[in-house]
Amino acid sequence: MNDYYQFPNYVTLVSMRTLILGATGRTGTLIVCEALHRGLEIRCLVRSEPKAFFNTAHKNIELIEGNPSNSLDLREALTGCDQVISALNVSRHSDFPWSRLRSPKTLMSDTIGNLISLSDKIPIRKLVICSAWGVGDTKKDIPVWFRWMIKNSNIGPAYEDHERQENLLQKSNLKWTIVRPVGLVNGEKDQLIIESFNNTPKPRLTINRKTVAHYMINALDNPKLDYMCPVISAK
Repeated sequence: MNDYYQFPNYVTLVSMRTLILGATGRTGTLIVCEALHRGLEIRCLVRSEPKAFFNTAHKNIELIEGNPSNSLDLREALTGCDQVISALNVSRHSDFPWSRLRSPKTLMSDTIGNLISLSDKIPIRKLVICSAWGVGDTKKDIPVWFRWMIKNSNIGPAYEDHERQENLLQKSNLKWTIVRPVGLVNGEKDQLIIESFNNTPKPRLTINRKTVAHYMINALDNPKLDYMCPVISAK
C-alpha cells in the first residue's frame, strides 16, 4: 500500500444505497456532497431536516428524521441500505476545548452497538467510521500536549467514545474500516495523503475535512482497507 497518493477524480463504486450518519456535521456534510458527486444513492438519518447543509432536493438523497442511537430510528434508516458511513462525534457547543458537550457521551458507541445488533437481520456489506488519531494503539503517538488536552478538557469524552465504538466494531462480525484522521481543518484544496500504520510513516498534524470525506468514500470499495485502522494526514 502506498504511503503517499492523490485521489483520482472519480472512483467507480458498486451501485448500492449508502446510509450516512452524522451527515449534518462539518465532515459529514462533505461526505454527503462527495457521495452525490460520485452518483451514489444515499440516505441520511438526521435529527431535523437540514436547511442549508447540502442539496436536499437531489434525486439521489433521502432524509429520515430520527436519532442514530435509537434502535427503531436506526432500523428504519438502515432498511434497504447495503453499506454505512458514520461521521458521528460527541460534539461540543463550540471548538473551545472546555465548551459544554452538546451530544450524549456514548452517542457513537450506542449507535455502533445498535448497528451490530441490526446487522443480524439487515445485512451490511461494509461499515466505514471516522475515529481519531490518538485512539487505541495510537495514544502513544500523539504529542504530549494533546494527550494532556484529552485528559483535562471536554475533548476527552469524544476520545473515550471513539475507543468504545472501535472496540465494539473490532469484536463484531461486520466488515469495517476505521479511519483515524489527525487534526481536522477546513479547506478546499485536494491534498496529498500520508497513510500511516503503526506510526509509519510518522503522521503530520493536520488534514482537511474534504480530503477525509474523499478517503472515507473510497474506503467503501477498497478491500485493502478491510479490517484496517489507517491514520491519515496531509503531506
